Amino acid sequence: MTDGSSNPDAAGRTPAASGASTADFALDVQHLDKDFAGTRALNDASLRVRRGTVHALLGGNGSGKSTTIKILAGVYPADGGELRIFGRALDLNGYSPATAQDAGLRFVHQDLGLFDDLSIEENFALDNGYPRRGPGIDWRGLRTKVSRLLAEYELAVDPRTPVRELRPSDQTMIAIARALQDQDDAQEQILVLDEPTARLAAHESELLLERVRRRAELGQTVLIVSHRLREVLAVSDDFTVYRDGRVVGTLVGETPTEDRLIEIMAGRAVQALRPTGDVAHIDRTPVLTVSALRSGPVRGIDFTLHRGEILGLTGLVGSGRSSVLKTIFGEHLPDSGSMTLDGVDYAPAHVGDAMDAGVALVPEDRVHEASFMDQSVIENLAVATLSENWTKGVMPRGREREHARELISQFGVKVAGPDALYSSMSGGNQQKVVLARWMQRTPKVLLLDEPTQGVDVMSRADIYASIRRAAADGCAVLVASSDLAEIHALCDRTLVLSRGKISDEVPAGTLDVDGLTSLVLREKKIIDAPTEQNS
Repeated sequence: MTDGSSNPDAAGRTPAASGASTADFALDVQHLDKDFAGTRALNDASLRVRRGTVHALLGGNGSGKSTTIKILAGVYPADGGELRIFGRALDLNGYSPATAQDAGLRFVHQDLGLFDDLSIEENFALDNGYPRRGPGIDWRGLRTKVSRLLAEYELAVDPRTPVRELRPSDQTMIAIARALQDQDDAQEQILVLDEPTARLAAHESELLLERVRRRAELGQTVLIVSHRLREVLAVSDDFTVYRDGRVVGTLVGETPTEDRLIEIMAGRAVQALRPTGDVAHIDRTPVLTVSALRSGPVRGIDFTLHRGEILGLTGLVGSGRSSVLKTIFGEHLPDSGSMTLDGVDYAPAHVGDAMDAGVALVPEDRVHEASFMDQSVIENLAVATLSENWTKGVMPRGREREHARELISQFGVKVAGPDALYSSMSGGNQQKVVLARWMQRTPKVLLLDEPTQGVDVMSRADIYASIRRAAADGCAVLVASSDLAEIHALCDRTLVLSRGKISDEVPAGTLDVDGLTSLVLREKKIIDAPTEQNS
């Protein structure tokens, strides 16, 4: 790996110079340029993807990844550059989505484009047409075709199953199978996955990427864009890193560490993403106590959260992580048990009670539970302090705008200004706004559910820094996350949930990420282990 836009390999040579010909590449992009209203999004960028490999395209927000993908999809026109797909030169002038389809590019985006209320077979037919039999639909033929595809893609489900009933990783695999359903030869199409695991829990992502890896072993070429570096490292053969629209690193056939990739992406080491080893911010004063709590899948848990502490809560999907947070926030009423806040009985009947008591929640589903996508940044920030800012029947807009500017600066939100649409920002900056919204209330307890899901590396570092500042100022923080690298880097202590109960308590520094993973997966191994009856 070297810096620069010449796309060199680890030995400082371009792939062609190291013995590879252009025929060895499924995708070969050179000298790609793109401007948006005078802003250079891509500057002499390149991307070479070897046939039959999984190639990761990495970079922070604004690095040019998404622009490159949209040019390849024919959504954006390029301002300059050269493109070859399977050795065939394509003219970027007049390049369109139909051109991309004909050339063998197939795209699966974070928004899968599936219709949840329709069956699997209907989703396939909507994409590729309903087979006809006389004047009607050949349902038997459609079901036979879809059944064959499902088996090929390791999906043991009935084609008539509604999509909404599938597990998340299976929904993503359905979208992949649908995108590739018209292929006769896996080696003649390129699968482009844009943030395929952003909405998946860790073990669901693992299942999906194992299947993707096996597709590559059968000859499928895969280009993957993801912010989850540990997952990328587990599945990818080669890596291209963008920064500010240029290539700053290409690693071919290497096995880099996560820290090395982060350093290439950022141009420096990013200390905020590593454990600090410092627990001086904890003063051991109990803030929140939870006793014998039962709520939904939570089957009776006890813990104490201290002032200045960052406490982690992890476990498999269904273990009850989110239910704990929603119960503390008054969104769910407990079945039994009790809580105290600052030594006083605490039993919120609704969210308003929790907010009045000084509790804040950043939920897992940012888009649907925490955002007003069509409203401005200022309106998204102000929604948590409306009653405090309402003065004599009037909302002081000037003061509201100035306060929004202060929060944007304090939390490092990259946006044109307070009046910009919330939807115009990247996921990382949207999440910073949600965090800033709650932190302006100076909460006693901050509840964070998957706080950096779908967030790029640099935004993740900023969010970690904000969480640590809050803890240093005395806020008690409870982080529920399936990202064990996040738990390891951020938390002073971690509770592992297993089937609704706390199975382990892990002080910071006693286990690495692999050790935490073993604890979390121990329940799965027990469940999956054969019994005497079925062995």
